[in-house]
Amino acid sequence: MTIQIAIRLPDELVAYIDSHIAAGDATSRADMVTRALEHERRHDVEKRDAEIYAQHGDQDPELDAWVTWTAAHPINVDED
Repeated sequence: MTIQIAIRLPDELVAYIDSHIAAGDATSRADMVTRALEHERRHDVEKRDAEIYAQHGDQDPELDAWVTWTAAHPINVDED
């Protein structure tokens, strides 16, 4: 499901988005904005995970196994 919203962006950001569309890097403005927001959301999750590991990594051997596994299985951003 999708919900249509209206946003206002500075001219330079719209020009940036449009340049990516013209270059074939995105199919539409909505595509470009969606990918940027998904990137930001992944960053937030990764930051939270890093904070948890920094606080508890030396106390939980399962986290070491998780880090080893995730390092061997990088996220394919093309699948998002």
